[in-house]
Amino acid sequence: MHNAMHNAMNNAVQRSSLRNRSSATRRGAAALLLAGAATLAAPAASAQTIPSDAQNPPNLACTVPAATFAGWFASGSPTLNGAVNPANSVTFSTTPNCAFYQWTEQMFLWMTSPASGAYGGSGPVFNSSVFYDVSPADKNGNRIFVPHTPGSVRNLSVRAAQPGPDGLPVIFSTTGKMLEVAPTPTARDGKPLIRNSAGRLVEVGSATLGANGQPVFRDTAGRTIQHTVKPTAQMLARAKTSAPTIVQQFVVDGKPVFIDPFGNPVETEQGQAGGSGVLEAQKGSLIYYTVMANDVYAFYRTMLGKTVPTAAQFPTTQAQLAPIIAFAKTHGTTFPDPNALTIEIKSSWIDARTLPNPQDYIVIQGSVPLYDTSSNQQWTPTRQTAIIPLAMVGLHIVGSTAGHPEMLWATFEHFGNSPNAAYTYNNAAGVQTVAQNTTGTWLFAANGAVEPPTFNLPNMKYTAPNIVAIAPNTISPSNVLRSKVWGAASNVSPNPVDGSTTNSNTEIMMINNSVMGQMPKGDVRNNYFMMGCTWTAGGVAPTQTNQVGTSQLANSTMETFHQGPDNTTTNGTSNCFDCHTGSTTPQANTAVSHLFAKIAPLF
Repeated sequence: MHNAMHNAMNNAVQRSSLRNRSSATRRGAAALLLAGAATLAAPAASAQTIPSDAQNPPNLACTVPAATFAGWFASGSPTLNGAVNPANSVTFSTTPNCAFYQWTEQMFLWMTSPASGAYGGSGPVFNSSVFYDVSPADKNGNRIFVPHTPGSVRNLSVRAAQPGPDGLPVIFSTTGKMLEVAPTPTARDGKPLIRNSAGRLVEVGSATLGANGQPVFRDTAGRTIQHTVKPTAQMLARAKTSAPTIVQQFVVDGKPVFIDPFGNPVETEQGQAGGSGVLEAQKGSLIYYTVMANDVYAFYRTMLGKTVPTAAQFPTTQAQLAPIIAFAKTHGTTFPDPNALTIEIKSSWIDARTLPNPQDYIVIQGSVPLYDTSSNQQWTPTRQTAIIPLAMVGLHIVGSTAGHPEMLWATFEHFGNSPNAAYTYNNAAGVQTVAQNTTGTWLFAANGAVEPPTFNLPNMKYTAPNIVAIAPNTISPSNVLRSKVWGAASNVSPNPVDGSTTNSNTEIMMINNSVMGQMPKGDVRNNYFMMGCTWTAGGVAPTQTNQVGTSQLANSTMETFHQGPDNTTTNGTSNCFDCHTGSTTPQANTAVSHLFAKIAPLF
């Protein structure tokens, strides 16, 4: 049946970016039931909702007063799909936590507003000339700004590897510890090198798994390589910190094995096989990504010149902003919204043609790569692209504000993406529990999905230029669960202000309900919700102990395979600042962004 269906679709395969993937014909999901303006209604089995009765004590409540909300709109009152002004990041109130969440909500409504007036053109503000695309990294990791010109089409790509603090791809051990994968050194003949107990690199001739499941490496003469290394003082010092362990990958009996700096094998979660997990929706669309930055960000990067000074910080005050404004004017550019300060966004997109109701999404035209999907083990690029309608499923918003050069890190998702893990919240009657429920039709989870298979593990990865299956899987959709629903784990309070996960969850739910309740009915932006926002206490450089707000924040479309399989921190979790650490100086610097120093100046 599968082959017949695949052959019948062959002509469409050659025209579409999806190539009508074999997994889509296998799984054939039912029509999606998505939450729109009815988000505040009673929960339904097939739609993600926010309980409308969420209520914290007054000192922990977070809403947007009606007069304040009306003032966000350019017209002075809430308008259907109307233009919203950006938050003033220069005069930002640093009072936790509600001010941070209000900033986040206003920035989302601004950049998804229609690009009229000073922005010119049509479509959302982030698609206007105020924003620049940031190109994918070249072979040396360098990028360029791509201006948004009238009629231009975004170029999107499948997932690239998530870099950690050292700029290396991230995976997780079975104990939930973050690991970074360093390139494995190779000999001239291409064979891998491993460091022996004497500290010398030795060429690996063969490798097998021993009776105890431990890897056994042999040199080219067949002698066993003793690879347990005597640790140096520097190695021991790093091991005592919260820094990720740097491992190297070897293939042993056809399986990936990761070796730590001491020469010991590290057990990793199934599917954590290096490379970068690729997300595919249940109906077969790959998920595509793009990164953008606003005009202040682009001209600040350009003003600094070829090499970014180590101490450079993102602007947070009018005094720091003024020279950037002046620099831009000397090059014929006037910022419409300079007080937005520096903004960096990352978004995730699905082929809108696979949706029964694309009108419930923010949609743009985008150019995506095409793959030969005839094999369920490896898809190879056809060196062709297609321009298709793309619907936004996720959005990261990162921006500097007064008092916070480390930037605020926030994220939004569409209600139809993924089911939630269990969570708690407060209402007038006390603590309420919302149970995990996967029943329904979701973009990224099968109806009634259960473990096994384990949630949030990739079935395939991107190994340039191909997409390859991760054994023993075929190329197919994963089942995705939103593990930490409101940016908090069930077993750890995300910040000291709220004091508990339940209070924090309720705070985020309240501001979502407040904003959606005041938005005009039918506004497309009501189909997206804020999961949370994280920053550091006092705006200092991020560490493992000073992350506040919703400090277990992960988007199910972008940190899909890094969020852990459940709502605890026991089996793995991550937050933005686990990877975006910046410098170790008391004040954060631009190194908190993995992009900034790698992007070439505009001119």
